[in-house]
Amino acid sequence: MPVERILSAMSSKLKKMAVLVTGAIMFTGALPQCDLTVKVENLRSTDGKIQLCITRHKEYFPDCEKDSNARFVTVSASAKVATFSGLGNGDYALAVFHDENGNANLDTFAGIPKEGIGFSRNPNFTFGPPKFSKATFTTQSGRNVQNVKMKYFL
Repeated sequence: MPVERILSAMSSKLKKMAVLVTGAIMFTGALPQCDLTVKVENLRSTDGKIQLCITRHKEYFPDCEKDSNARFVTVSASAKVATFSGLGNGDYALAVFHDENGNANLDTFAGIPKEGIGFSRNPNFTFGPPKFSKATFTTQSGRNVQNVKMKYFL
């Protein structure tokens, strides 16, 4: 249905409300946003970096690589804290790995991670990453915090 037909079908009061809401969103810049602080626990060393990615889509979890809307943060392992700023409110899942040798890859041996990995909400996992639903959390306006406990297999 063309936009003109939709608008003509709307009452004048509803049209005014739609214009006001659209203007308010445009004036403020966007929908409500929040910050997420991630505290990384149980690191076996402070060598290297901590690599983090966050996504809203289960098909891109846990590596986030093909998600054009995913966000990535890298911090020194000695910092143990990372922040994602300006996230929209909503559901997300977070994946973290401890890149101890700083090569920007999760090193494995026979498919088993040689470096630490962790996920939002700290779900139990053994063979393969947890399901998106087990790592999903909801952000709200303001400051949000996730404590992620790293797990090492080798």
